[in-house]
Amino acid sequence: MAPKTNNVLSIIMGGGQGTRLFPLTRDRSKPAVPLAGKYRLVDIPISNCINSGLKRVYLLTQFNSASLHRHISQSYKFDHFSGGFVEILAAEQTFSSTSWYQGTADAVRKNLTHFLNHDFDYALILSGDQLYRMDFRKILTQHIESDADLTIATLPVPRAEAQSLGILQTDSEHRITRFVEKPKEDDVLDSLKIDPELYEKFGIQGNEEFFLASMGIYVFKRDVLLRLLDNTHTDFGKHIIPGAIETHRVYSHIFQGYWEDIGTIRSFFQANLDLVAELPRFNFFDMNSPIFTRPRFLPGSKINGAAIDHAIISDGCIINHARIAHSIIGIRSFVHEGCLLNRTILMGADYYESETSIHHYESSGIPRIGIGQNTRIENAIVDKNARIGSNCIISPAGKPENYDHALYYIRDGILIIPKNGIIPHGTVV
Repeated sequence: MAPKTNNVLSIIMGGGQGTRLFPLTRDRSKPAVPLAGKYRLVDIPISNCINSGLKRVYLLTQFNSASLHRHISQSYKFDHFSGGFVEILAAEQTFSSTSWYQGTADAVRKNLTHFLNHDFDYALILSGDQLYRMDFRKILTQHIESDADLTIATLPVPRAEAQSLGILQTDSEHRITRFVEKPKEDDVLDSLKIDPELYEKFGIQGNEEFFLASMGIYVFKRDVLLRLLDNTHTDFGKHIIPGAIETHRVYSHIFQGYWEDIGTIRSFFQANLDLVAELPRFNFFDMNSPIFTRPRFLPGSKINGAAIDHAIISDGCIINHARIAHSIIGIRSFVHEGCLLNRTILMGADYYESETSIHHYESSGIPRIGIGQNTRIENAIVDKNARIGSNCIISPAGKPENYDHALYYIRDGILIIPKNGIIPHGTVV
């Protein structure tokens, strides 16, 4: 039987400065980073909540939150009778606290006054920078049936991935008995692997060696959350969870669908490009649990003779005689004739440039917003409102893995043109 959802409060962690996603986080918070041409990262956890019947959602953030505020206010509006809301709680100085959020637990602790204004029995705590589709009613059902104080969503991962994640060990009844953060030693890993005899009972598909990794998704009983935060510990993963395993009923909920922690430029790039595959691992076309975002009322995109192979073309674009392969073209993108875009994420634009603006910039030798004629771009991310000139070559080939330039950045071997960036005509990067 499906659990009640009107007694659950959802809390999405907006993350810190997002330094590993720089320069995409230079002018925006991590949850506001564009995804798949027309979405934002934060749309994923919010949509999972809505599709699970959870309509009371708080989003905690503190860095560069202006665009995130705008996106949330324009995207998620519930009627007066549903009692639903998606509300941002930004870090603020008060008479009792002058510091910013010091970690995930500290962020929740500093907002307890807001949360306790609501009647709820369970708190669902989520990350704002993960790509996955989950019905949270399943973890809530298990949490209630097992009478758990805390339930942690876990993902079976192979040994190579286990070394960079928080790994949990459970007994045969899913109760967590041990937690090790990023285990590297073989003997420690050997002691943490799941007993293959439990695969069938746990519903784990596959025969390889698996470890249970924390997904950073938690369900707390209300009173347990208050008790575990009655201290100065700052982070759930590093401090609260290891201590709770010793003193409370902490259980694992095993999830074996697609899940990607989009914490680095490399993982962001790969997760986006996977979406253009014929059978992507994450399916935006699943209308049983759609991903919601801001309704923009843009016209359909216009393609004037382009050759397009495995690409996503978002709303409101004009693409002339260009070649586009294994790429994502974001909203309001202009791609002119003779261009080649290969393995490129083009994030598009926030607005259509007026004729006056185009004339003003072009008379100064500055390209209009979009991609100019006969320009080639490969293995790159072009952030919003970028002005890329004609006859340019933009590629990280032959350059260092990480590099800062006045016009661009390279991170994890991927070239990034920052938001509002300008690449003059004829530039060879």
